[in-house]
Amino acid sequence: MISRIDQGNLPDNERRELLLAASGIVGGAGLLATAYPFVASLAPSERARALGGPVEADVSDLAVGELRTVAWRGKPVWLMRRSADMVRALQQPAPELADPLSVRSEQPPTCVNATRSIRAELFVAVGICTHLGCSPTLRLNDGSLNAELHAPGGFVCPCHGSRFDLAGRVVKNVPAPTNLEIPPYRFEGASRLQIG
Repeated sequence: MISRIDQGNLPDNERRELLLAASGIVGGAGLLATAYPFVASLAPSERARALGGPVEADVSDLAVGELRTVAWRGKPVWLMRRSADMVRALQQPAPELADPLSVRSEQPPTCVNATRSIRAELFVAVGICTHLGCSPTLRLNDGSLNAELHAPGGFVCPCHGSRFDLAGRVVKNVPAPTNLEIPPYRFEGASRLQIG
């Protein structure tokens, strides 16, 4: 290998090869330096990474019938503790529901059951109506809703009247096409949830 370029001692072919190799290395480094900012701009921002990440929630102080909302990926996620009566009502046959077995619904495999939850007493759902994206309201002990759902309450969308039971299952003949979405979640101990 030549450690020092002495133009007087190198034949033209060797000098040409050396100059081509050196210019190729410098050109490649320049190309990488120029391309790096463009490639780096394709990565998600810190804000986008934070929005898509999991969210933790403590449900130790959540009272029966209380509905708490946390934000996940820019969506409201509901957390509600259900009473034993609410859970029993959800496990009864429900001919008024459009998809009682949650076949056409979006939920994790661990939530394909009558309560649509990992633990029957805790309901976790995205609080957005599957019709046009309004936010339904919780109605407990509403006489007409209780009679329709054969349960101690449910959710009603104020925009177009879609109704859901306390597991987020949609009632027949309403505008909402599917049950409420259940996000992926898991328990981190007895009373901490990780959503996402």
